Amino acid sequence: MCLGIPGQIVEISDKENKLAIVNVSGVRRQVNIACIIDEHHPIESCVGDWVLIHVGFAMNRIDAAEAAETLKLLEEMAEIQETMAIAAQNGHR
Repeated sequence: MCLGIPGQIVEISDKENKLAIVNVSGVRRQVNIACIIDEHHPIESCVGDWVLIHVGFAMNRIDAAEAAETLKLLEEMAEIQETMAIAAQNGHR
């Protein structure tokens, strides 16, 4: 199983190498968008698209609602993990 993190493409940084800047929860990262461009979705049309990112590659497009739900679930998982870590430090299980 692999985990894709939602991000929104905010600019094309290198058209020739198919690289874009993607906003992932407020952090901007450069990712490769070669997997999501084709004759129906040229590179110029990608700005504003939500994508799932895995190891530096945009793997596929998703809609804004799916992106929001996934980000919400990831935040909830992080909160649970933090709570469990604090409990473990305090000797609880």
